[in-house]
Amino acid sequence: MTALPHLFTAFAIAAAAGLFTVLGSAMVIFSKTPNPRVLSFGLAFAGGAMVYVSLTEIFSKSSEAFAQAYGQQHGFSAATLAFLAGLAAIALIDRVIPNPHETLDPHAPAFQENKRRHIARVGMMAALAITAHNFPEGLATFFATLENPAVGLPLALAIAIHNIPEGISIAAPVYFATRSRSKTVLACLASGLAEPLGAVLGYAFLKPFLSPPVFGAVFGVIAGVMVFLALDELLPAAKRYSDGHETVYGLTSGMAVIALSLVLFHF
Repeated sequence: MTALPHLFTAFAIAAAAGLFTVLGSAMVIFSKTPNPRVLSFGLAFAGGAMVYVSLTEIFSKSSEAFAQAYGQQHGFSAATLAFLAGLAAIALIDRVIPNPHETLDPHAPAFQENKRRHIARVGMMAALAITAHNFPEGLATFFATLENPAVGLPLALAIAIHNIPEGISIAAPVYFATRSRSKTVLACLASGLAEPLGAVLGYAFLKPFLSPPVFGAVFGVIAGVMVFLALDELLPAAKRYSDGHETVYGLTSGMAVIALSLVLFHF
């Protein structure tokens, strides 16, 4: 049975990563416009970290868990199927509810039209779409930390960085439409809280069934979801806002920092 302090730690880390969405609202409210080159590097850094930790650590945890039940060879095959299932699941979610990242600039032409009701709807749709995507992210952070904080913490950092531009995507249209700082922050907070909520609901649903095959399936799916998010959202967005080599520098830096941190954690 999982110790209660471990549950609280895993939940706290998932909640902290989700609340970085609010930081995105602060960048809209208190800044003229975010620095696109810094955002490009940060997004690529998060993408590199997410891909590296997913393919090296989380997928390995999936394979090891399945191997306890089915043996080494079948364990790797089961982990691969779970990874592909994660890719397919998040691709389906993204198809049904696209995650909007049209612009990070609240002063761009898209936000300068006079139809505030339309802009308010844009903000609402952005919030709903990003909230839907935050549920599996919260579940991923929670279970990764629950199994091994050395894996969960780097993943939480990557997701936290990823949540900043998501907060901007919600805050920019909401703030333009309402001119209310409190409503803008609350919209981002509600979306960010989807991550700890996803962690709680996921754990409550899976707790009665927790076993090596279930852990293997969860980690395999998580790895697939995180890789898809990195390749579909983070890296394209990083490239869009770069003005040079920020994307590749961020990508390789993210991988290097996570790799070194995992080496240190394993000592």
